[in-house]
Amino acid sequence: MPHKSGLGRGLEALIPGDENTPAAGGVTYVPVNYISPNPRQPRSNMDSDELGELTASIREHGVLQPLIVTPVETGGQYILIVGERRLEAAKLAGLSSVPVIVRQATDQQRLELALIENVQREDLSPLEEAEAYRQLSEDFSLAHEDIAQRVGMSRVAVTNTLRLLKLPDAVKNALIEQRISEGHARALLALPTPEAQVAALHTILSLDLNVRQTEELVRKLAGERSPSEPKATPPPEVRELEERLRASLGTKVALRAGRKGGTLTIYYYSDEELDALLGRLLKE
Repeated sequence: MPHKSGLGRGLEALIPGDENTPAAGGVTYVPVNYISPNPRQPRSNMDSDELGELTASIREHGVLQPLIVTPVETGGQYILIVGERRLEAAKLAGLSSVPVIVRQATDQQRLELALIENVQREDLSPLEEAEAYRQLSEDFSLAHEDIAQRVGMSRVAVTNTLRLLKLPDAVKNALIEQRISEGHARALLALPTPEAQVAALHTILSLDLNVRQTEELVRKLAGERSPSEPKATPPPEVRELEERLRASLGTKVALRAGRKGGTLTIYYYSDEELDALLGRLLKE
């Protein structure tokens, strides 16, 4: 199977044997009902339109690219390694058997191969990719650098993708439903609490903010200035007063003195926090 240059070790390097040698497991035909799905398949959804197009193509031309399977120890059954969409389309097209290449593969290799194929085709959602990296990291004790080498990504990209799993469910669902992009989700990771991230999500959706606007919103919520703005250092007495207010109210407070008077900003990150603050301030 061809692969993008630089994409880790590629599929061929992870599958023992020469695909052109029948003795090593050349192309053969296997009934579709003898092939079980890859339990390590990271993709959880298929695009119905793309699947329909592939089904029509297979109905007319057959399966042009063999699937890759690994044998189960008993019963003449196989586990699919690569070709999930082709197998599903073949079933929909009414094929009774499909061309396959039989390879020996461990549980870890099944995950790696499925992940590499999907990354090559850009088939995975950000969270599906993150979950596959998590399995490689936690189930097979691979370091982020090792994962990066296998899939042809940078270590930083792998680490940042894994961080998406730390987002609260509301943000994950918005990402799955494509109401926000991966760029929005990454920006929200800079906020300190799940409550703050969900509150910012509501603002993003209600105001239809783009990624750059979301990054600016996050900076403001975190009490940071925009990169273009010089950061003024408040006098020691102002910083001391801010600390006293933060300790008393239990949240971030910003005090800005002007020529006459000034502003006191109290931050909250959820309706519950607002209610608690009002209770303290109003003595309710």
